Amino acid sequence: MEMPHCLVLSSLLLALAPLAHAADFVVESPDVREGEVLAPAFVLKGAGCNGSNTSPRLDWKNPPAGTRSFAVTVHDLDAPGDAGFWHWLVVNIPAKTYLLDHGASNGGLPAGALQIRNDYGRAGYGGPCPPPGQLHRYEFTVWALKTDKLKIETSAGGALAGFMIKQNALGQAKLTAKYER
Repeated sequence: MEMPHCLVLSSLLLALAPLAHAADFVVESPDVREGEVLAPAFVLKGAGCNGSNTSPRLDWKNPPAGTRSFAVTVHDLDAPGDAGFWHWLVVNIPAKTYLLDHGASNGGLPAGALQIRNDYGRAGYGGPCPPPGQLHRYEFTVWALKTDKLKIETSAGGALAGFMIKQNALGQAKLTAKYER
C-alpha cells in the first residue's frame, strides 16, 4: 500500500527538522577567521615556535534543543598519524555559557569547566606549532552535549575525551583556520 504524498512529505520534514536546527548552531570569533591564518598570539610558545600561546575568544549561538553542557576542542587535522593532534579540550562548560573569552585557558573558564590533557601532555591550551615548512589546518569546535557533565579526569587525554564528547554530542559548530611556519 502506497503512502499518500502529504504523509511522505510530512515524515520527511519531521526527519529533517533536527538537521535544520543543528545548522543554526554556529561559532564565531574575533580571533579566528574561517580559512585564514592564525595570528601569533594563538601559536605555541616553545618547540621552535614564538607565539604567545593564548587561547582565542570563541562565541556560539543557537545550540540544539536539549543541550545540557558544551565542550570545546581544537584539533590539528594534518598532524602525522591517524588521530591528528589535540591542542585544547574543555568539557563540562555550563549550558548557560555562550563564550570563552580571549585567554580563558589561563584561569578564565566558567565554574565547573574542566580542561583535559592535550597532546603536548598538559591540561590547557597548546597553540599550533607544525613542523617547519608544513601548512596545517586547525579545527576549533564547540560541541553541544546531552549531559550536564562528562565523568572524565583531566589526565585522560584527547582520544578518550574525543570519544566521550562524540558519544554525547547533539550538534557541533566549527571554525577551521590554518598555520604554517
